[in-house]
Amino acid sequence: MFYRENGQFKTSYSADSQIFPIAQDRWAVLLLIAAAFVLVPLLGSEYMFRAILIPFLIMALTALGVNILVGYCGQISLGSAAFMAVGAYAAFNFFVRIPGMPLLVALTLGGLCSAAFGILFGLPSLRVKGLYLAVATLAAQFFSDWMFLRIKWLTNDSPSGSVSVSGLQVFGLPIESPVSKYLFCLSILVVLALLAKNLVRSAIGREWMAIRDMDVAASVIGIRPMYAKLSAFAVSSFIVGVAGGLWGFVYLGAWEPAAFSVDLSFKLLFMVIIGGMGSIMGSFFGAGFIVTLPIVLNQLLPWVGSLVGVQISTAGISHAEQIIFGALIVWFLIVEPHGLAKLWSTGKQKLRLWPFPH
Repeated sequence: MFYRENGQFKTSYSADSQIFPIAQDRWAVLLLIAAAFVLVPLLGSEYMFRAILIPFLIMALTALGVNILVGYCGQISLGSAAFMAVGAYAAFNFFVRIPGMPLLVALTLGGLCSAAFGILFGLPSLRVKGLYLAVATLAAQFFSDWMFLRIKWLTNDSPSGSVSVSGLQVFGLPIESPVSKYLFCLSILVVLALLAKNLVRSAIGREWMAIRDMDVAASVIGIRPMYAKLSAFAVSSFIVGVAGGLWGFVYLGAWEPAAFSVDLSFKLLFMVIIGGMGSIMGSFFGAGFIVTLPIVLNQLLPWVGSLVGVQISTAGISHAEQIIFGALIVWFLIVEPHGLAKLWSTGKQKLRLWPFPH
């Protein structure tokens, strides 16, 4: 009864096309953001920040970038972790080699380097698509591994490719405690998510979706496939590169090329599939699901094993996690291809008619 649009009149085109045209949605999002900035730092524990919240924020930002490329433009990519690695190592080089380099500027420059890297490996999308494009983007993964292991200058002459950062600060404020790291990642996520939401609603976003639905028809009506596809690779790689910088600087602190392995690329693709392709909200759902599932299984499976009198080892929990991942992906592809975001949208639609559906 409370989720109604009665009395919400739109008197201008801008009011009708705003991001959240329903007042309840608008206030709910504002309250959620306010709670994330105010209540969570007051109530959250150090374990929650380090193990759940910070990884969730960074993975949600990464899934957002992958969703722009895969969900909105329809270009399958298996090299997302490579774009994260480029963003992390590029930001590291700017941060270490240039005295007094601000952290935000280093992360932005790392994202730009990742965007250039994404455009380079997005060139095959002009000629191939589907499985062939996935294999072409997978080449970026192996190339980045070779590059950061063999070119020592990129890793500050580290023989193993491992690097580390310390003394992070933004506008003179140190980024050392879990709360400060959480607020820093949350601020970047809110800004980039808002920009991405407006971008997919703009003319370039409609071009991406036209290319995704049928690229031949899109080119017939005047859309340039080269510009649309390469711009999607650039924007997606920029966001993923910034997330890679946050993953290395804020979450890990010290990392090596193995931290951005091909397994991470598949996990990011799973986030988009489970959360919902072509949905900004689906990126958050998918990241939350993937980040929290291992923690829930680590707590739930030993408890279930104790009830039935079976001791489940750590390796068994890890194998169960992979089995559940695979089963859920198959289930979503068959039953609900649009993921959790579609279920959320369906629930909202039913609330708009309840209790008098017609």
